This record gives sequence, structure tokens and C-alpha cells, in this order.
Amino acid sequence: MDIATAARDVLTPLGYEVLEVTVSTKGRTPRILVRVDRLDEAAVTIEDVRQASETFGLELDRLDPFDGAYDLEVESPGSSRPLSRARHFERFHDLRAKVRTHDRSFTGVIRTVENDHVTFEVDGELLPVPLQAIRSARLAEWPEEPR
Repeated sequence: MDIATAARDVLTPLGYEVLEVTVSTKGRTPRILVRVDRLDEAAVTIEDVRQASETFGLELDRLDPFDGAYDLEVESPGSSRPLSRARHFERFHDLRAKVRTHDRSFTGVIRTVENDHVTFEVDGELLPVPLQAIRSARLAEWPEEPR
């Protein structure tokens, strides 16, 4: 089983959305970074991070994916939050995002989400992009109030 799937399998029933899982094997100790959000879209608290870290740490111990020790870091998404689902773009409309598609990269303001397309404002022009064409997207700014 892959580590991202394992994270989703144990954390989703607890009310967390796993936004990103990265495994870095540089150095002597593998490092697993898991970014989580709450499914109810409330702000992620220190208690949420503790609970997700403890629960997923136990699952990793059970799965034993590495020969030796590893470092597990669980964190809230923060200001460079990954955006992958339509709801992510809806939630953060009117904020700037850094976007990579199959053929270009740009920074634009998220304007609308309709019919599996996200429309960005880039240099004063509206640019509709099919959701499936977005290879990666991250917030380029953070709202003044949590969303």
C-alpha cells in the first residue's frame, strides 16, 4: 500500500482531508510530510495536528514501510495550501494562486468554478482552465480571515 493511500484511509474517518503527502529519502532518515485540512473546513488546530500525527504514526508503525527509523511531520496546509478539487478553488475564490497546467505556469486570481473549469484572472484577462488540466496549484496568498 502506498503511504498517501494509507494516510487517507486512517485520517479521513477522523474528519481530515489529506491534501498532500511527500516522502523525502534524502539523508539518512526518510521524512514523511503530511498536510491535512478538516473536512468541516474549520481551522486546523494543534490538537488536530497531534491527533492526525499520533494516529497516522501508529499506522506507519503497523505498516513498517521503511527498514529503519523515519521522521513524520503532520501540519496544517498553511499559506502554500495545495488546491486540487473544485471545492478548494471555490473556497479560496478571489485569492491568487500559482498554477501549473500541462503547457504553462501562471499566477492568477481565482474567479469562478463552473462545469469542471476554474476561471482565473491573469493580467486583467479571464482564463478558463479545465480542472483536469491543472497539474498543480497552490495559494499564493492567505485570506485575512480563515475560510
